[in-house]
Amino acid sequence: MARSGGFAARRPGHPRRMIKGLIRGAMAGAAGTTALNAVAYLDMAWRGRPASSIPQQSVEELAKRAGREIPGSGEERENRLEGLGALAGIATGIAVGVAAGELRAVVLRLGPVLGPVLLGGAAMAATDVSLTRLGLTDPREWDATAWLSDAGPHLAFGVVSYAALRAMARR
Repeated sequence: MARSGGFAARRPGHPRRMIKGLIRGAMAGAAGTTALNAVAYLDMAWRGRPASSIPQQSVEELAKRAGREIPGSGEERENRLEGLGALAGIATGIAVGVAAGELRAVVLRLGPVLGPVLLGGAAMAATDVSLTRLGLTDPREWDATAWLSDAGPHLAFGVVSYAALRAMARR
């Protein structure tokens, strides 16, 4: 019978080890998402640009495709869409973090340059591929400013998620 601190619990694939990886990854993803949001808000403040409406549009499109209606009307409905769009972004960041937590040995072996780039690229792909498939954007049509506005926050996600995974690696 394996004990939590025993030898068997340290083997790869053991349920306790997997759960630890999931939790550590979720924490890293949450930290990375906070960094992503901070960099995006800094960009908005610096350039005086508005927040993107893409998160709300994605929630609306997903609800439409699921045959569901977002309740409310007018400002109430818009506020609900804004909240759901933000929650969808948080969920995406945590999901990428969970995957990184399960693959943390591989991610950490990539080192402090490639590891963050991989994590940021994974978060960016998770977002941009789904938005493209929903017909809400097409990255092939973006100019350099749009690419930087998207890549910068996602790189911040990668750097902070990687740092969090690294900090939790031997605890």
